[in-house]
Amino acid sequence: MHTRFTVLGPLRAWRGEIEFVLGPPKQRALLAFLLTQPGHPVAVHEIVDVLWGQNPPDSAVNVVHRHIGALRRCLEPELPARGTSRWLLRGSGGYRFEAGPDSLDLLRFRQLRERAGEALRPADATELLVEALNLWRGPAASGIPAEVRAHPAFGVVDGEHLATVKEAADLALEAGRELGSRVLVPLRQAAAHHPLDEALQARLILTLAATGHQAEALDVYGAVRSRLDEDLGVRPGPELQTAQRRVLTRAYVPGRDQVAGDATGSAGGTTEAGRRTPAAEPEGLTPAVVVPAQLPAESRSFTGRAAELARFRELLPGDAASTVVISAIGGMAGVGKTTLAVHWAHRIADRFPDGQLYVDLRGFHPTGTPMSAAEAMRSFLDALGVPAQRVPAGLDAQAALYRSLLARRRVLIVLDNARDTEHVRPLLPGAPGCMVVVTSRSQLYGLVAGEGAHSVTLDVLGADDALRFLSRRLGAERIAREPDAAHRIVAACGGLPLALAIVGARATVNPTFPLSGIAAELTESGDGLQGFSGEAPAADARSAFSWSYELLSPGAARVFRLLSLHPGSGCSVAAAASLAGQRPAQVRPLLAELTRAHLLSETVPGRFGCHELLRVYGAELSDALDAPAEQRAARHRLYDHCLHSAHAADSTLAPSRERIDLEPPLPGTEVSRFLDHAGAAEWLEANRSVLLAVIEQSARLDSGRQTWQSAATIELYLDRNGHRQEQVAVQTMALTTARRLGDQRGQAHAHRALGFALGRLERREEAADHLARALDLFARLGDPAGQGRVHRYCAFLANAQGRHEEALGHYGHADALYREAGRRSGEASVANEVGWTHILTGDHRKALEECGRALVIHQETGDRNGEAAAWDSLGYAHHHLHEHDRALECYAHALRLYRAIRDRSLEADTLAHIGATLHAAGERDGAADAWRQALDILDAIGHPDADEVRARLTALADPGTDEAASRHEREREH
Repeated sequence: MHTRFTVLGPLRAWRGEIEFVLGPPKQRALLAFLLTQPGHPVAVHEIVDVLWGQNPPDSAVNVVHRHIGALRRCLEPELPARGTSRWLLRGSGGYRFEAGPDSLDLLRFRQLRERAGEALRPADATELLVEALNLWRGPAASGIPAEVRAHPAFGVVDGEHLATVKEAADLALEAGRELGSRVLVPLRQAAAHHPLDEALQARLILTLAATGHQAEALDVYGAVRSRLDEDLGVRPGPELQTAQRRVLTRAYVPGRDQVAGDATGSAGGTTEAGRRTPAAEPEGLTPAVVVPAQLPAESRSFTGRAAELARFRELLPGDAASTVVISAIGGMAGVGKTTLAVHWAHRIADRFPDGQLYVDLRGFHPTGTPMSAAEAMRSFLDALGVPAQRVPAGLDAQAALYRSLLARRRVLIVLDNARDTEHVRPLLPGAPGCMVVVTSRSQLYGLVAGEGAHSVTLDVLGADDALRFLSRRLGAERIAREPDAAHRIVAACGGLPLALAIVGARATVNPTFPLSGIAAELTESGDGLQGFSGEAPAADARSAFSWSYELLSPGAARVFRLLSLHPGSGCSVAAAASLAGQRPAQVRPLLAELTRAHLLSETVPGRFGCHELLRVYGAELSDALDAPAEQRAARHRLYDHCLHSAHAADSTLAPSRERIDLEPPLPGTEVSRFLDHAGAAEWLEANRSVLLAVIEQSARLDSGRQTWQSAATIELYLDRNGHRQEQVAVQTMALTTARRLGDQRGQAHAHRALGFALGRLERREEAADHLARALDLFARLGDPAGQGRVHRYCAFLANAQGRHEEALGHYGHADALYREAGRRSGEASVANEVGWTHILTGDHRKALEECGRALVIHQETGDRNGEAAAWDSLGYAHHHLHEHDRALECYAHALRLYRAIRDRSLEADTLAHIGATLHAAGERDGAADAWRQALDILDAIGHPDADEVRARLTALADPGTDEAASRHEREREH
C-alpha cells in the first residue's frame, strides 16, 4: 500500500486509507522538521536545537534517537530490528527523510512550481501553480508545538507558499478572468494569514476587481488601510495606492495589465513569445534611460574558484525568470569574497543590459560604522537617474521607488561587505530577471530562509591555486627559481588570499629579496601574524580579523580566544564546553555565533575548526586578555575531557580489561559517555588526532598526570588499529612526563606499552629492556595484575623469536599473578594465549583444550572481547587440524562478536583467517571474497597488515604463485 505524508498544513501520514498515529508532540515535531528538509541529512544537534532551543535536557540526544526509533516502528512495523528504514535514514551524524513527490506533498508542491516556471504560456503556468496551492491546508506543520514551529525551517516553507500565491496572482491577471477566479481562493486565504503584507493585499484587490468584484476590492483596500493605521500607525504604501487607483480607473483588464510593482501604475506588456517588454518610467522621473555601470575593477591576480563559478552559472536567471536570484557569498576575513563577486559580476555583466549597481556597505569597517541601507539606497537612486528633489523622504518609500525603477529591467546588483540580512533586505529588487550578489563575513541565514538566497561559503585556496595566485603576483620566473620556497610560503599562508597578497606585495616591492628568506621569516620567526602585516588596515591580517572579532558578544569572544588553546584540527562541542567551563547547551549558541561570523567553520556536524592564522590571532588575544591561570585551567579541563572520555570509551570497548584509576575531572569538564561499542569506537576514531595532539601539548606545557594516563588509556585502541609508530611516540612522551613527575606507576605503564609496541615493530632488544623495567616497577608497586600483563607481553616477544618454552614460562607466571589479583578475565586471556603458543608448536589438540577453557571463562564473565578471541583461536587450531568446517563455525562466532563490539581490526584478522581456511578447502572464490573484505577494513583504518592480505589476493590471481604459496602453507602446517 502507498504511504504518503503531508506537511503543507497539519502534519499527517497514511498507509493506504489508514492514518498513522504519530505519537507525542515532540515526536511529531521531529518528523515535521525532517519533512521540511527532504533528502537532506539533519545533524542530531540541530534537531536538539529545533526541539528544545537553548535549554535542552541532558537526555536530549537519547530522546531524539528514541523518537526516531518509535517513528520507524510506527511507519514500518514490519521492519526488522536492524533493518534499513525506507523513510528515516541515519548518516552524516544525523537523520534524513527520503521520499518522492508522490509521497510528500511538499515535494509535489515544489515539482509543480518548477514545471510552472518552465511553462511558456501564462495560462499553463497559472494552472500548475493553482494545482500546487491546492495542496495546502494551512500553515506548514500546523498543530506541532508553537515554539518548534517558530523555527526558520517552517518559515521557509510558508514563504514558498506566499511567493507562489503572489506569482499565481500576477500570472492569472495576464491569463484571464477564469483563472483569476481560481486563484482567488488561495489568495484570500493567504491575505487572511498576512493582513499587513501590502504586496499581497494589492494583488487580492486587483484580482477581485478583475474577476468582477470591484466593490469587494475597494472594501478590502479600506480594511487594510484601517488595519495599517491602527496596528502600525502608517498609511498605505505605493503598491496599495496604485491598486486602489487601478480599481477606480478600471485599469485591470485581464491579459493586458499586471499587478504594478511601481508607484505610478505603469506596466509592461508581453510579446507573442511570452517575453516581457520594458515598462514606461514612472511619472515625474527623467525620461532618459540611465544604465549604471558601477562595478569596480577586477583583481589581476584572481585565481581558481572553478567550483563556485560553475555553481553561479547554474543560478543565472533566464529571460523570463520568475524570481530575483540572490547569491550570498560568505567566508572568513581575507578569503576573497569581494574579489570573487566582482570577477563574476564582470563575467556576466553583458547579460544585464539595464546596468550594474555596486555598493560597499562597510559592514565590517575599521571605523565600526557601516553604511546605512538608506545611504546605499540614495546612491542607487542617484545612479538610476532620479533627481534629488524626486527622492521620497522615508526608506520604505525610497525602496518602493527603487523596486519600481527596476521592474521589468535586467539589472545586476552587488551588495558588498554586508553586516547582516537586515542590512541588505531594503536593497533587494522585487522584479523578475534581476540578480543580486551579496558578500558578508556573517552567515546570512535570514536571507537564505526568507528570500531563498543561494548560499556559497568560500574556503581557502587549494595548494595549486594558491601557487598560481602567488605566481601572478610575482611572475612565473621568480617562482620557478625558488619552487621550494614558494611552496613554503603557500603553506605558511594556509591558502588565505589576503595572506598571500600581503606576502606577495612585500616580495614585489623588494625584488632582490630571496623567497627563501621570506619563507624563513614566516615559518621560523615565531612572530605570529607579524609577517602578514600591511600598511593599510584592509591589507593587514590582524586588522581584518579584528573587525569580525570586535562584533562578537563577550561570551563568544571568550570562547574564540580559548579555542586557540585546543591543539587539534577539529574541536567538538564537548571539548569547547570544557575549555570554556560551560555546559554544551550554553556553548552551542556561542559556537553558532562564531560560525556565522566565519571565525569558525563546522567541518562536520558537531565539530569545529578554523584557519591557522585565525588560531594564531586567537592565541594573541588570549595571551593579552586571559590570565595565565585561566588559560592553564582551560587546558586542564580539556585534558580531563579527553582523558575521561577516552577512559569511558575504552571501558565500553573492553570492560574486562584492567585499567588505571583516575582522579575526578576538574569542575566544568564535559565527559562523553557511550551507550554501546559503536559509539565508543566512533568517538575514538574521530578524536584520535586530537588525543595525540593533547598528549603532546600536555607533555610540553604542563607535564601533568593526564599525559601518561591518557597514553595508557588509548594504548589498546592504538594497538588494535595498527597505529604502532604513533604508539611509540605517545608512550615515549608519557614515560618522559612520568619520570619528570617521579610517578612510578606512570613509568611502569609507559615502559610496558613501549615494550609491546616496539616488539610489534620487531625492535626486540629495546622491547625486552622496557618490559624488564616495567616488571620491576609493577613488582615494587605490589601490582600483581600489572605484572601479569607484562609477563604476557614478554611471552608475545618470546613467541615472536621462536622461544616457545620461554613464552609458556611467562604465561605460567602471568596465570599465578592473575589468580592472586582475582582477575578471572586475565586468567582466561592467558589460557587463550597459551593455546595459541601450542598452535605455534604444532600441538593443536592441546591448543583446543586451552582455548576451550578460555572460552568457558570468558562466557562466564561476560567478556565478549575475550570470547571472540577464544573462538578465533579455536578456529585457527581446527584449521591446522584440517577440520575446515569446524574452523569456519568457530570463525563465524568470532566474526559475529567482533562486529557486535565494533572491533574492526580484529574483524579483519578473523576474515583473513576465514579466507585462509576457505582457500585450504579449495574454495578460491570464497577465500578471495573474505580477503577482499579484510583488505577493505584494513585499508580504511590504515592498518599495516593490509599489505600481507593484499599479497594473498595478488597470489590468488596468479595460479603459479598461488600454488607455491599453498605448498609453503602445507609444509608449515606439518
